[in-house]
Amino acid sequence: MAETFLGFAACLLAFAAAALVRLWRSRGAADQMMAVQLLGSVGIAVLLLIFAGTGAPAVLDVALLLALLAAFAAAAFHSVRAAPQAEAPQRSTTP
Repeated sequence: MAETFLGFAACLLAFAAAALVRLWRSRGAADQMMAVQLLGSVGIAVLLLIFAGTGAPAVLDVALLLALLAAFAAAAFHSVRAAPQAEAPQRSTTP
């Protein structure tokens, strides 16, 4: 059964390579952030499959830490992109 989990982890790593190609070709910041989020999700899934295959508890800790960092990265990206722009003051037309 452990070989099955590790085989699925290898398949997910192949999908992660495809996501890296998408990240390399993307031009917009949102596309790049979505690709990074995809890589984070795939990384978490791979680590959980490795944990299921080997039973090493440290791998589970790393997967949980990666999930936490991915959430913080998404929140930071949103706060930077949604920052209010300074508006020019309105000019009064009355004398």
